[in-house]
Amino acid sequence: MNVKVAKVVFGVGFVLIVVLNSNPLWAQAANAALSGTLTDTSGKVVANAKVSVKNLSTGESVEIQTNSAGLYTVSNLAPGDYEVSVAAGGFDPKTARVTLAAGATQTTDLTLTAPQGQPETPGNNPSTAPADNLPNAPSSNKTAPSLEDLGFPSTATQGNAKEQALLDKRTHMLKIHQRLGLLAAAPLIATVATSINAGGKNTTNTDRTVHMVLGSVSADLYFMSAYYAIRAPRVPGTTTRGPIRFHKAMAWIHGPGMILTPILGAMAYSQKNNGEKVHGIAAAHGPVAIVTAGAFGAALLSVSMKF
Repeated sequence: MNVKVAKVVFGVGFVLIVVLNSNPLWAQAANAALSGTLTDTSGKVVANAKVSVKNLSTGESVEIQTNSAGLYTVSNLAPGDYEVSVAAGGFDPKTARVTLAAGATQTTDLTLTAPQGQPETPGNNPSTAPADNLPNAPSSNKTAPSLEDLGFPSTATQGNAKEQALLDKRTHMLKIHQRLGLLAAAPLIATVATSINAGGKNTTNTDRTVHMVLGSVSADLYFMSAYYAIRAPRVPGTTTRGPIRFHKAMAWIHGPGMILTPILGAMAYSQKNNGEKVHGIAAAHGPVAIVTAGAFGAALLSVSMKF
C-alpha cells in the first residue's frame, strides 16, 4: 500500500507542477523589456506622454504612459524589431526603431521638441503638471507601479530604467506567488479537516491516505509559491513596510513548519499502518501542523485585508 500511495502523491505533485508552471514557462519566451526616459530639449522630463510600442513582425502594439519622472517601461515582449511612437501635448510626435534581444532590457531615451515657432513653456510641457497622488500611492494613469510609488524622489528615478525593470519583474513574480499561495489554502484547509478522521481511534487506511494526499498537494503548491517569493528580484534601497512586515515574519513560522509537518506526518502514517500508536517525535505532527496552518492563514490575511 505504501508504494501505491507514493505513486499517487508523486503523480499529483508532478501534474500540478506541470500545469501551474505552464504559463510562467511560456512567459519566459517573451522576456525582453523596453524602457527609457522622455525629456524635452532643455532636459526636463515629460510626464504623462503616450508611448506606443509596436511589434513590426506581428503588428501588435502596447500603449502606456510615462510616469511623473518621464519614465516608461514595457516588459514581457518577444524578441524582434519594434517601433516606438511618442505623443505629448505641446511637442512634435517622435518615433524610433529598436531591436530587442531575448532576455535583455533595451533602454531607449527620447528627446521631444516643440513645433517650429512654438516655445516650450510650462503651459504646454506636461512634465510641469502636479502629481495627482502621494509618493507611496499608485497613480491612476500608470499601468504598473513605479519607483516613486516606493518613496524614491523623482531626481533619483529619472533615467533609472534598470531599477524600474527589476520592479516590473518583481511585481510579476509576486503576483504568481500570491495566486499560488491562495490556491494552497484550499487543500490545506481540507487537510486540517481530514486530520480528525486520520488520527482518530477508529481511523482507516483510506482516511489516512486521503489526509496524506491532501497534505502533499498543499506542500507542492506552498513550495512553488515560496519559490516565486524567494526568486523575485529586490529593488535596491527599498524597505519593507506595513502588513508586508508581518507577512514576512509569519514566513519564519510556517516555512519551517511546512518542512517539518510532512516529515512527522510520514512517520505517524507508518506507525499507524504498522498497527502502532503514534509515539515519539511523530506525536508532534498534529500540533506542528496546527501552528503551521495558523501562521500561514495569518500571513494570507495580513495582505488580503485592510486594517
